Amino acid sequence: MEKVKKERLPNLFEAILPILTMVFLMIYVFVFAKDGDQTIYDAAHLPLICGIIVACLVGLRCGKSFRQMLDGMIDRIRTTLDAILILLTVGLLVSSFMISGTIPALIYYGLELLSPKLFLPVGCIITSLVSLSCGSSWTATATIGIAFMTIGQGLGISPAITAGMVISGAYIGDKFSPLSDTTNLAAGVAKTGLFDHVTAMVSTTGPVFIISLILYSILGLRANVVNYDTNIAEGIKTALASNFNLNPLVLLPVVLIILVCVLRIEGLAGVMISVFVGIVFSLIFQKQRSLAEIFSILHYGPDIATGNDFVDKALAKGGMNNQMWTINLILLAVSFGGALERAGIIEKLFAHLKERIHSVGGLVFITMLTSIFCDATMCDQFLGIGVPAPLYEDKYDELGLSRNMLSRSLEDAGTLWAVMFPWTACGAYQMRTLGVSPLNFFPYAFVNLLNPIYALVTAYLKRNIFWADGSYTNLFAKTKMKKMAKAPEDRRAYAISRLEVLRKESKAPIIK
Repeated sequence: MEKVKKERLPNLFEAILPILTMVFLMIYVFVFAKDGDQTIYDAAHLPLICGIIVACLVGLRCGKSFRQMLDGMIDRIRTTLDAILILLTVGLLVSSFMISGTIPALIYYGLELLSPKLFLPVGCIITSLVSLSCGSSWTATATIGIAFMTIGQGLGISPAITAGMVISGAYIGDKFSPLSDTTNLAAGVAKTGLFDHVTAMVSTTGPVFIISLILYSILGLRANVVNYDTNIAEGIKTALASNFNLNPLVLLPVVLIILVCVLRIEGLAGVMISVFVGIVFSLIFQKQRSLAEIFSILHYGPDIATGNDFVDKALAKGGMNNQMWTINLILLAVSFGGALERAGIIEKLFAHLKERIHSVGGLVFITMLTSIFCDATMCDQFLGIGVPAPLYEDKYDELGLSRNMLSRSLEDAGTLWAVMFPWTACGAYQMRTLGVSPLNFFPYAFVNLLNPIYALVTAYLKRNIFWADGSYTNLFAKTKMKKMAKAPEDRRAYAISRLEVLRKESKAPIIK
C-alpha cells in the first residue's frame, strides 16, 4: 500500500527561507552585482526563479506535490492574463502615438505652455486627469508620462522628481477611477460596493493629493529655475518641429482615449481602437508607410532619429517586443506568489496575527503591513490586495467596521506601495517606461509615499473611520451618520451588533 505523505504548514524557518532567498539575491543584484562602475546584471528575473525553486522545495517538504505547487503558480498566472494582454497592447499604443505625432506634440506644446515653477503641480493634475479617465496608471505613464519626462528634462528638472510627479498623478486613477482594475478588485474582495469603496478612498487620497500638490509647488518654486537652460528646451522643440507635423489635431487621439473610457468600453478593446486611430493619424498627418513598416514599428518600436539626444531617447519607446521584459518579470513574480501561497507560507506568517489586534489603528496597520509584504515578496499588487482581504475581513466585522474600511486599507498600501519595489510588476513596468528606478523616484512620489502614512496616523488617532452602521468619524473626531456601505447581509448584521457592544463599553464613538 502506497504511503501518503501528510500535508502540514511550514515552520517559521521554512516559511521565511524562500523570502529571504529572494530578498538577499535582489539586494545582491541591485547593489553589489557590479564590476567597478559597470553593472553586470540588474534584473529581478533570476532572483525570482531562485525564490520559486526554494518555495517549491519547502512545499514538497511540507507534503505538497510538485503538481500542487505548479497548479498554484498557474492559477496566479491565470489571474494576470488580462493585464498581460493589455500590457502588450499598450506597447502598440505607444508606438502608434509616437508615429502619429501625438506624443511629440504633447512634448512640444508642454514646453510652450509650462514653466519650471508650474510644471510639477500642473503636470501632476494633468496626469491624474488622464489616469482618472482611462482608469490605468500604466496607460497614463506610457502616454502623457513619457511626454512629461522629456518636458521635465527640457525645463532642467531632475528625472527622479519628474518621474515621482508622474507616478503620483498616474496612481490617482488607480485609486479613484471606477474603470481601474485595482479599484474593482479591492471592492470585490472586501465584498463592498464599488462607489462605497471610492467614497472611502477619497477620505485618504483626497487630502494627500492636496498635500502633494503643495509639496510639488514648493519644489518648483525652490529648485527648478536654477537648472533651467532655455537652449535645451528650444533644441527639443526645434527637433520635434523639424521631424513631425505638429498640427494640434494630432492631439485628438488623447481625447479619444478619454472618450473610450467615458463610454466604458472594455479596456483591451478601447486600447486597440486607440492604436488603430493612432495609425490612421500617422498616415494622414505624418509620412506614408507601408503595411510592413507599420507592423515593424508596432512590433519592435519606432526608430526615430532627430539628431537631438533628449528627443531620440524619449521617442525610443513602445513596441510589443519591448514589453516582453516586463511580461517575463510579471509571469515569474506571480508564479513566486502562487508558490508561496500554495506552500502555506502566507497562512503560517499572517493567519494568527489578527488574534492579537484589538484596535482600529492596529488592524489598519496589520492590513497595510500584510499588503506591503505581499507586494514585496509576492511581487504583484493584485496579490497585495487579494491575499490580506480574506485573512482580516472577519476582524473588521468584529471591530464593527464597514467593509469599505477594509477595501480602503487594502488599496492605501497594496496599490500605492507596489510601485516602490523594482522587482514587482508595477515597479518594473514604470522603471522601463519612465527610465528611472523606483528607488530614485519613490521619495518624490508624494501621493504614493504619504497615503498609507496619513491613513495609518488618522486611524490611530481614532479619526477618519467608517463604521458598519453607516456612521463616519471625521478628522475632528465627530461621528455623523452617512450612507451605509454594501456588505454581505449576515456579516453586516454581526458587525453592527458588535459595534453596539463596543459603544456600550465606550470603545467606539457614539453618533452625535
